[in-house]
Amino acid sequence: MVEGVALSTLATCGKSRPCGSFAPWGARLKPFKKSQTTYIYDRHWVWNQSVQMLFLDPYASRPRDFKVEAGWMFRGGERDSDASVERSESANENILIFFFQLDLATRVQYALNMEQYDIAQDLRNKLTEVEAEIVKRQDAKRGLSSKSEAQDAALRIISLRSDLQDAIKSEDYALAAELRDKISKLEAQTLEASAKALVYENVQYAFRLGQKVKHRIFGYRAVVCGMDPVCCESSSWMETAQIKKLSRGSSQPFYQVLVDVRADPNILVAYVAEENLLAPDKPDKGSFDHPYVSFLFYGMDTAGDFIPIKQLREKFNRPRHEVPLDDENGGEM
Repeated sequence: MVEGVALSTLATCGKSRPCGSFAPWGARLKPFKKSQTTYIYDRHWVWNQSVQMLFLDPYASRPRDFKVEAGWMFRGGERDSDASVERSESANENILIFFFQLDLATRVQYALNMEQYDIAQDLRNKLTEVEAEIVKRQDAKRGLSSKSEAQDAALRIISLRSDLQDAIKSEDYALAAELRDKISKLEAQTLEASAKALVYENVQYAFRLGQKVKHRIFGYRAVVCGMDPVCCESSSWMETAQIKKLSRGSSQPFYQVLVDVRADPNILVAYVAEENLLAPDKPDKGSFDHPYVSFLFYGMDTAGDFIPIKQLREKFNRPRHEVPLDDENGGEM
């Protein structure tokens, strides 16, 4: 685990200074002034201000009945709608860590522009750590082992097979049977991981990054900001969301979606099964309100959907979507 990536790192105090558990490198990681960040990207100052309202540390001790509210910045009514069962804290955390990665990259570039090479190197080292941790998490979700773990498993199987041959030659059949079981178990685990990785490579998604969608049951408008080929949430979340009652269960694509805060300010980020999402019958060019939109997307295209930033497309390995010519000429923005 990379030290200091806990989401308390992303929280800020009243003076836009990072607070919470911070790694030693954080001493140099001082937020820029508004004029500085406006010089780079105006949205990064908005990010610094927005996270003042956020505090979510998954590693802090909490009472058993503690419940995290996902609608931190936009408080609506006291009663949650039924749609709140699909609210995802883990998806929200992943987005915040992604923001953190983008912010570090911007700070590196700014330090280089200001010829502050020592600071740039420190930030680049930290960015490398964060990126490695993000890749590790993604690989774990996809059932992929790290290169060293895969090599260790292969060497372990080779070693066991060698021991198996020796046991057979010495007619120690009890040991041979035990070694065969160990080899079979390792091979089964490797095959399962390979099969899960293959699913990630070949899955066909019905919806794309930035696409505006509508919830089939709850009716709210949302924008797709991430996807998985199967449900990757915890078993407790799946039980609360009653995933077993879905016709396609958990073995279907699930999408991270930003929920229009005007529809439900308490959800913010939801994790929704593909069967529960609908594409609009006609282009949805209406306004859409969410605090994360300006960080994850460049803006709307001529069809009313959002254009994901390059880093978001790379994160999910999704191609750039080109709007058909008919849509470009099919009405005003």
